[in-house]
Amino acid sequence: MMRKLVLALTSTALLTATAHAADLGWNGNSSPVNTMYSGSSAFQWSGFYAGVNGGYGFGTLSREPSAGGVVTENNTNGWGLGAQAGYNADMGGFVLGGEADLQWSSISHSEDLGAAGTLKASVDGFGTVRARAGMAFDRVMPYVTGGVAFGNSTVSLTDPANVVTSQTNTHLGWTIGAGLEAAATDNITIKAEYLYVDLGAKSYTTAPGGNIDATQRFGLIRAGINYKF
Repeated sequence: MMRKLVLALTSTALLTATAHAADLGWNGNSSPVNTMYSGSSAFQWSGFYAGVNGGYGFGTLSREPSAGGVVTENNTNGWGLGAQAGYNADMGGFVLGGEADLQWSSISHSEDLGAAGTLKASVDGFGTVRARAGMAFDRVMPYVTGGVAFGNSTVSLTDPANVVTSQTNTHLGWTIGAGLEAAATDNITIKAEYLYVDLGAKSYTTAPGGNIDATQRFGLIRAGINYKF
């Protein structure tokens, strides 16, 4: 399902960029010119950039007894806010680069366990270090991206006496996604992006009934703004 969504987003980005390039395809005499991709872009994407972003995440928390047993899956959701920085190299319309970001997150799942209390599992924050590859159609660039993801997750149990037992672990995983970025001015760009993040499994001792291995996987739809130096 995740792969189909990424492919759909990439196709949409490419179609949008092609249409935008066609709209810009006029010469000084206001007569149409060939609007096919020319192998170079008037706007130069090369350089360092930094910015902020925000979006909404939705995914799955998987829990399995560390000794083996039944896997329980629950839906998660929440917001993400953060900042990113990166570098682009414009190779005549084909753009390669790298980007790193750090995010605050409220993506979580809470469950009433009856007499045992309330169990909550949350992604407190995460980050990614990714490669990006895009095709520049003047000031519009669809791209794909992928790399390493890491994050802090907390599992807590609040008993009926309101005593909280919690444990936080650092997870390491991977991410893949696609997006569309457009230059509003020579220094300001805006983007819309989808990332799928798999933070991998870690063992927790706070759940009733013994240790569990918890895995956080989620998709994040976000928008951002960058300043190009």
